[in-house]
Amino acid sequence: MNPPPSALSVYLHDFFFTVYPYICLVVFFLGSWLRFDRDQYTWKSDSSQLLRAGLLRWGSVLFHVGILFLFFGHLVGMLTPHAVYGAFMSAANKQMLAMVAGGIAGAICFVGLSMLLWRRTFDPRIRLTSHKTDLAVLVILWVQLALGLATLPLSWEHADGSVMMILADWAQRIVTFRPQAGNLIGLAWTYKIHMVLGMTIFLLFPFSRLVHIWSGFASITYLLRPYQLMRARRLNLPEGHNTPRRVL
Repeated sequence: MNPPPSALSVYLHDFFFTVYPYICLVVFFLGSWLRFDRDQYTWKSDSSQLLRAGLLRWGSVLFHVGILFLFFGHLVGMLTPHAVYGAFMSAANKQMLAMVAGGIAGAICFVGLSMLLWRRTFDPRIRLTSHKTDLAVLVILWVQLALGLATLPLSWEHADGSVMMILADWAQRIVTFRPQAGNLIGLAWTYKIHMVLGMTIFLLFPFSRLVHIWSGFASITYLLRPYQLMRARRLNLPEGHNTPRRVL
């Protein structure tokens, strides 16, 4: 029989899974806005491709493909209510799909990130021009990916989808401002550390080079922007050149 949790562990559990998510989200959005408003010259990816391409090409492609799939996979998987997909997919099937697709994407991302981390750490030219935050972010992401892959065997032990339902319910309650962390008490520590570290990445986001991700999403809205209406000057132009033109 397991001993009852101490008052400190209960307090930390409630803090990290009911209060800490909102701290991270506020810092994530407000910090990103303040940095863009006040320090736009620091809003960049600080690419080191000009110093040495080498591993960067493969590592960057593998990392970005994997991380984008994982991000949107977690976003849709965790925040989609069971009632939306319950009619055509059981919780067990959804968890199996998440394990297979997420495992493949996680492995791809892990390989790419390992290449980038090795390059930043052991290439003298890259190491000398790297900020401490660059290495710190890569290490945190690497540990986070390793923890995520480590949860796969645990998820296999609960193939009925029960753990996934608990995690999805917690996430959906957070975004609807109805936090409740009681169901997370019995989860393995691997899940909990993975969740806390994931929230911490959002906390550190505005203070690192990760802010360039916002620019990636903004470029999509730029492509979808309306045309600019241009009018030719009427003076000193041949007839017919004063017709409005639509240009990019």
